[in-house]
Amino acid sequence: MALSDAVTREAVYVAAVARTLMLTRHVRPDAKLTIADWTERWARERGDQPAILQQDRVVTWRELDAGANQYARWAKSLGLQKGDVVSILMENRPEFIMAWLGLLKGGMVAALINTHLTGQPLAHSIGLAGAKHLILGSDLADSYAAALSGMASHPTLWATGGHVSTGCENLDAALCAQSDAPMPPDSRDDIFCRDKALYIYTSGTTGLPKAANISHMRLLHIMSAFQGAVNAGADDRMYDVLPLYHSAGGIAALGPPFLGGGSLVIRTRFSATEFWEDCRRYRPTVFQYIGELCRYLVNTPEHPDERAHNLKIAIGNGLRPEIWSRFQSRFGIPHIMEFYGATEGNVGMINYDGKVGAIGRVPWYARGIQKIRLVRYDLDKGAPARGADGLCTETAGGEIGEAIGKIDPNDPRSRFDGYTSTQETEKKILRDAFAKGDAWFRTGDLMRRDGHGYFYFVDRTGDTFRWKGENVATSEVAEALSVFPGVKEANVYGVEVPGGEGKAGMAALVTDARFDLSALAIYLEKNLPFFARPIFLRFQQEIEVTSTFKQRKIELQKEGFDPSVIADPLYVRLASAADYTHLTPDLYRGICDGKTKL
Repeated sequence: MALSDAVTREAVYVAAVARTLMLTRHVRPDAKLTIADWTERWARERGDQPAILQQDRVVTWRELDAGANQYARWAKSLGLQKGDVVSILMENRPEFIMAWLGLLKGGMVAALINTHLTGQPLAHSIGLAGAKHLILGSDLADSYAAALSGMASHPTLWATGGHVSTGCENLDAALCAQSDAPMPPDSRDDIFCRDKALYIYTSGTTGLPKAANISHMRLLHIMSAFQGAVNAGADDRMYDVLPLYHSAGGIAALGPPFLGGGSLVIRTRFSATEFWEDCRRYRPTVFQYIGELCRYLVNTPEHPDERAHNLKIAIGNGLRPEIWSRFQSRFGIPHIMEFYGATEGNVGMINYDGKVGAIGRVPWYARGIQKIRLVRYDLDKGAPARGADGLCTETAGGEIGEAIGKIDPNDPRSRFDGYTSTQETEKKILRDAFAKGDAWFRTGDLMRRDGHGYFYFVDRTGDTFRWKGENVATSEVAEALSVFPGVKEANVYGVEVPGGEGKAGMAALVTDARFDLSALAIYLEKNLPFFARPIFLRFQQEIEVTSTFKQRKIELQKEGFDPSVIADPLYVRLASAADYTHLTPDLYRGICDGKTKL
């Protein structure tokens, strides 16, 4: 690497960290500071400027704050006190932000319920919050009604945004009865940074969702990290197509406009076909992405507006290396910032200078500030490896290990506030890692780190599996498959084979007319070691994803490779063949009986 490149890299890193530290200099557990202080500032200073844009609607900073004030007074009128929980089940719209912002002003906790959940998962999430009141978007009344049978108790429903269903209170009428005037100066005297602000739920990819505790301090730190990265000003606009109930779309994406005084552009749902029309119409300068969204855009036909945009920065996570350069060059995105972080965790980092493939960087001189370590991992035990002394060991350069973050309740950057469940919280803590008595947050993610401090995501610990005595990282196999002509999407996972050693690799693929199955077999022979080549292939019309665009694997793993229960076309690569063969019921029985070798 040239000296000038190294100097530039360090300058970018130091400047971004300095901005973040400046934004969080007053954020400490005992501080009386919330995001409401920022929104009230912009209501005073930029009152008539747009805060939120959606379709033809423009909500100014003054209107946003006024709406939040009405929600705060409404909650107080119900007798709710500091720490009481109110659930919100509402699609993306300005009132969603007004609602949790108003509850925050009153010292309450807003539980942001996933609008894509139905049935038992929805009932479970609502029950976890323990709220006596629920704000319900009227367009989701049917989803709520369908979940009623799985709920032990029902909160009082307050419908907003249209028709008020039977059994619901009219929230819009109740809000109109409240003053929208600024809250009294002493209204938040008993609210501190350490207090809870939100419950945000995990995606539930490995079971029912868990409710993560988000304090005012964590809320401000996440927002500050993103504003420190992009350095947005009053003229910048953030384009946010992600769900507002999740930390990526509902906290991180709000950081630049809410701390910089610019504007937030939201949609109810992402649309690849309308993306560039929106960029031309609303002129956003920053885009918050999830990697799969970038893949969708790359796979769409050429759009006349795809380079007629004002985007300066795309910031997000999950952008695979094989898509990164194609996305950036095709659409002319000047700067891509990939980040890593979990809703509830204390491990977070950002790749400020746009090194392709890296999820963040912690140079050697910042290890004391960003206390992130990679420890050797025992795949068979499913836990960090421990030596004869019972302690963990850091990985060497380039070696794969699980990422962990040191827990320090007195350091805002290192706190882990856990979940509503103490048992679930304890599962994420690694104790006595490097010294007796220490505690570290377990990310459950395998990574590697290079000599310059860049981190690279490898796989989830639960997704990596062993086959023929070797470790297989599903993400690396998926990357190899994704660049093969005709493969639009690839979801890789391991499946149990009766009598087999470990798990056999299986890939669910979405393909187009260019795909050649025989050519794929030859390609995999050249580009992947024998143990990593998928044994089974499943061809689907689309890959099912969560509401935050994470690929679902648990259901596919449970279904396995039985052609009698799977309607999708299935293929298998046998030990005696160089090509993939259609998986018939007879072949399936032979594999399960051990007569047909893989």
